[in-house]
Amino acid sequence: MDQATLSDRLAASFDDLPEQLRQAARWVLDHPADVALLTTREQARRAGLMPATLTRLAQRLGLSGYEELRRLFAVSIRRRPESFHGRAAELIARRGEEGDAALAQDMFAALRDHLGALSSPDSIARLERAAELIAGADRVICFGLRSAFPAAFMLDYVRQLTGEASVLADAAGGRGIDALRDAGPGDVLFCASVNPYTRLTVQAAKFAISRGVRVAAITDSALSPLARLADAVVLVRTETPSFFHTMTPAFAAVEALSALVAARRGQPALDALAASEAQLAAFDTYLLPPSRTSGRRKP
Repeated sequence: MDQATLSDRLAASFDDLPEQLRQAARWVLDHPADVALLTTREQARRAGLMPATLTRLAQRLGLSGYEELRRLFAVSIRRRPESFHGRAAELIARRGEEGDAALAQDMFAALRDHLGALSSPDSIARLERAAELIAGADRVICFGLRSAFPAAFMLDYVRQLTGEASVLADAAGGRGIDALRDAGPGDVLFCASVNPYTRLTVQAAKFAISRGVRVAAITDSALSPLARLADAVVLVRTETPSFFHTMTPAFAAVEALSALVAARRGQPALDALAASEAQLAAFDTYLLPPSRTSGRRKP
């Protein structure tokens, strides 16, 4: 039996299951990646069930136990194409079978779960640790390449607004890495990368550490190259039904991190924001609704 056959059997027998087993079946069908990757105890906690309920569901399907069910799902994940090209072919085939609506709904369901995971106690603790590290830095160097660039840009952008010393390691001609040339103790390198990890980002982290710089990272696994190097790590999930990994959770994590850092700064952040808004207004940066007095005639 493979995952697809098991899932079909589970869906066909769903209405005949007792309520507790229905809840377990719904978890298995809605969270295939979690079934493959998380421990039975953690899955039971997230599903609001006892581990024994998951075991009973597996046995009802003719399996020896839930670990056998998990192995079937793990095999399916390992067989999924690793390249973007292979996953895109899978996506096209699935669209032909299920249609646009199913794909879009699955995408948003995956994002909902990923964003919800960021509010877990462990994730909040990781965000707090990263915020503490960044808030205490003399200067933060923000580094992200390819799909991770928006995360680095956002942190630098918000830090500039709140008057905090920040450098976005991005320059024409591949000179962005030069921002690390004068880095040293007191600085923090904020970097982001997810699988497939960019070689230069890992090299930047190693170089920064050699200069006494501390590292705060956003990445997708506690075993990623960045996680093994960083002083503070925020973990985000990236898997989706699409061929391309999602960076939405990373971007959301940066927004939360920026808020935590700014709140730690207090009044200086307020003063810097007031100065930033005055400068933006001086250049008429934004289209704003006219004030109530703008149309009145002068006496």
